[in-house]
This record gives sequence, structure tokens and C-alpha cells, in this order.
Amino acid sequence: MPPDTPLPRADAELPALARGDALRRGAPARGVEAEAVAAETPVAFVYNGVSHAVMMATPRDLTDFAYGFSVAEGVVAHAGEVLAVSACARPPGISLAIAIPPARAAALASRTRSIAGRAGCGLCGIAEIEQALRPLPRLPAGPRIAADAIDRAVAALPAEQALNRATGAVHAAAFAAPDGRLLLVREDVGRHNALDKLIGASSRAGHDPAAGFLVLTSRCSMELVQKAASFGCPVLATMSAPTALALDLAQGCGMTLAAFARGTGFDLYTCPERIA
Repeated sequence: MPPDTPLPRADAELPALARGDALRRGAPARGVEAEAVAAETPVAFVYNGVSHAVMMATPRDLTDFAYGFSVAEGVVAHAGEVLAVSACARPPGISLAIAIPPARAAALASRTRSIAGRAGCGLCGIAEIEQALRPLPRLPAGPRIAADAIDRAVAALPAEQALNRATGAVHAAAFAAPDGRLLLVREDVGRHNALDKLIGASSRAGHDPAAGFLVLTSRCSMELVQKAASFGCPVLATMSAPTALALDLAQGCGMTLAAFARGTGFDLYTCPERIA
């Protein structure tokens, strides 16, 4: 595909899987076998013509990615301030042209932030410590969530992870109703990218973030708490461990944080009053 070729849609499902030839060792020896491997592509975020960030991501759900990243990183105050999104192939990656109000673009330029993010990192390239630890909104009370609703949501998530079943290399983020029904799921090679895509999809669908909870198939690091708080969701459950800074941030913004959620229970760390 030639440079700057418009993609069919910004949310077009580009190839998320590639082929890898593996020489299997062990008994019985089976020789070389073809395997599905996860695609990982540079995705550039360009706001009003100015490049802001490049993230290594699964090249799928790109419109959701544009909306969610913009909201979760505080580029815009809400999804309604994302005025337009278009995608162009710029080998070896993809460029997302995102239109936002001029005042937001000016504020973004004043932050002097440039990110070159690997799939495992959501904060690479931040110039100042203060930008990494930006103030978070105080979260609303939200509904009380039954503990077994979190278990149901976690247990249901693997069935929705088609890319991870194929590759074993992809994270998922889900938004669940208070009863544990999964309303939306997004996957990506980066845990923070999966959450960005989920936030974008939920915002575009008109879901109230305070009327449900988030489930992530990863450890809970501080940038995931930041993104969830910027989205406005008061309850976050992750399948693996939290970091100390994630706990501090969750307590500070009034977020209920559950970790080691495996479908049969979880450890509750902050703001337990929301869990029945």
C-alpha cells in the first residue's frame, strides 16, 4: 500500500494476525509448524496536523483507539470534543488524523509531550515528572457491585478474547454492567492500548462509565488507574497484581480497585464500600 493511502474506514479491521514458523522442540518432535502471531504496528496520533504520540498497537479498532486515547490522556475533556478521525497507511505504520477544538490543540502543544510508546509502556517520552502524575478527578459513588458480579465478568472474558486465543499474546479490557454482563470488549498487544480502545468504544456507544465497572487481563499499573479515572469509572478489577503507586492513585481519586481477580474471588484494596 503506498504512503498516505486512506484506509477504508478509520475503524477498519486491518490484519491483526500474522504467521510465524516455529520449530517445535519436545516429544513428539513435529518439526516446523505455522503459528498465528499477533500483529504489532506503529500507530501515530496526529492532532490538528501535529504529531503527538506513536504507540505500538494491534491495528484494529482504530477509531475507538483515537477516541479512547484522547479521553484517557486528557487531550480532550470528553469524547464529544473529538471532531473527526481518519486513518492513513504510512508504511510501516498507520497515522490517525484527529481533529479537536483549537483550544484543546493549543493546550496540548503547551504540554510539550512527545510519546514513543512500546506495547508494554504507556508513559514513554514524558518530559516532566508532573505530567506523568497528573491530577485525577474525584470519582462518583456509582452503583454498589455484588462481588459475584465481578467474578462472573472475569469468568466470561476469555470467551470474548478471539485474538488472544489465536496467539496467547494479547490483553483485553472489558466494560461490564453492575450485574457482571460484559457490554464491550477490546483487545490489543498493549494493556493500556486495550483500555484506550475500550474507553473509546464505550464513549462512542454512550455508556455511562459510572454505571458499571472495568475488567483488565493484566497487572494494575498506575497509568491504567489514570486512564480509568479520566474515563470516570469508579470500579476497576484486574487479573494480576497492583503496584504501590496504582493503589495510592486509586485511593486518592476514590476508585475501588480489585486485583488477582480470576473468576473465583479477588483481593479488594481500596474503597471497598462499593462492593456488596
